[in-house]
Amino acid sequence: MADSLIPRRAIRRVLAPVAALVFTAGACNGAERPANPQAAAVATVAQAGFARLIERLSEPGGYFDTDNLISNETSYLHVMGKLGEMGVTGGAYLGVGPGQNFSYIAQIRPNIAFLIDIRRDNLLQHLLYKALFELSDSRIEYLAMLFGRHGPDDAADWSGRSIHSLVAYIDGQPAASEVVNASRMRIEERIQGYGLPLTQGDLATIRRFHDAFIDAGLELRFNSFGRAPQPYYPTLRQLILETDLTGNQAGYLADEGDYRFVKSMQERNLIVPVVGDLAGDHAVNAIGEYLREIGEQVSAFYTSNVEFYVVRDGGFRRFAENVADLPRGKPSVIIRSFFGGMFRSRHPQAVPGYYSTQLLQTIDSFAEEHESGGFPNYLDLVTKHSLRLR
Repeated sequence: MADSLIPRRAIRRVLAPVAALVFTAGACNGAERPANPQAAAVATVAQAGFARLIERLSEPGGYFDTDNLISNETSYLHVMGKLGEMGVTGGAYLGVGPGQNFSYIAQIRPNIAFLIDIRRDNLLQHLLYKALFELSDSRIEYLAMLFGRHGPDDAADWSGRSIHSLVAYIDGQPAASEVVNASRMRIEERIQGYGLPLTQGDLATIRRFHDAFIDAGLELRFNSFGRAPQPYYPTLRQLILETDLTGNQAGYLADEGDYRFVKSMQERNLIVPVVGDLAGDHAVNAIGEYLREIGEQVSAFYTSNVEFYVVRDGGFRRFAENVADLPRGKPSVIIRSFFGGMFRSRHPQAVPGYYSTQLLQTIDSFAEEHESGGFPNYLDLVTKHSLRLR
């Protein structure tokens, strides 16, 4: 990667003010303070507005054959340098799936984020994450509560420690039933306070997800239903310790400031989980409509490899129209993942040792190519106009 790339933390921008009826002025709550003294207060989605917004944007859920508790994309951080070089920052972030979104959010520093997934279980998992962020002052406390471990007595002194130190600490602690029981009560009380109508079955699902983290610890792996586990599925430990293409720790848990930024967004209800089909007729369009109301544009849309399934199931045209209709600027990008093994095809940007390949494309080029009929198949989609990452 070129030496002229903008350093990752040098691209942090002041959060822009956001205006809407469900927004009220709020404090940063531990996020980095704006360097510009003229910057307006960061907007906050009111508590009641958070639940209403989720219900407004969501549609009935669908099925996908994985628990999707963690990612299977070991390459997920490989786009970080290019995002910084391009100045992809602020605006609105859209993403699918679980915790890898937090690393993109920490990098891009959006004003608001929407985590959209066809599985309602994904929404439930993000309510768990939201509660964990809100109840944990630091990375080590967050990890201890996520895995049901005792935190260190001097947790306040861990802010400057490396992610390797945090992982080693969690690895060295057994799950503790007293911690699990105490934290579960606090977590469920917090989740029920968000105002979303949840059934006892929903709460049981959230407990099941939390139990998976507690029982497996950092050995937790991506799991599919009806498909044998693959040797390339990473553990959560591997994902947390992954690096960008320059070898830098770039995940949201690698730096206390990045963790605090995501925590601040969670506390201000600015990370909004949505149930929706990317090729459906409601959720993505409703997000676009809402962004126009509040005067925001999409900075990044992380689609993972959902486009493969959209193409397979015949929904690509509707998906492309949904994306093209989103308010966007320059640069606005799509972040996607490609699994070449599914096609016995190695992507030109594949990194040795990685089964997945992370890709970037501007939304402008995607929309223009689709309009001209230029994506006859999925392999065309993942090769045309993909930006060189290094």
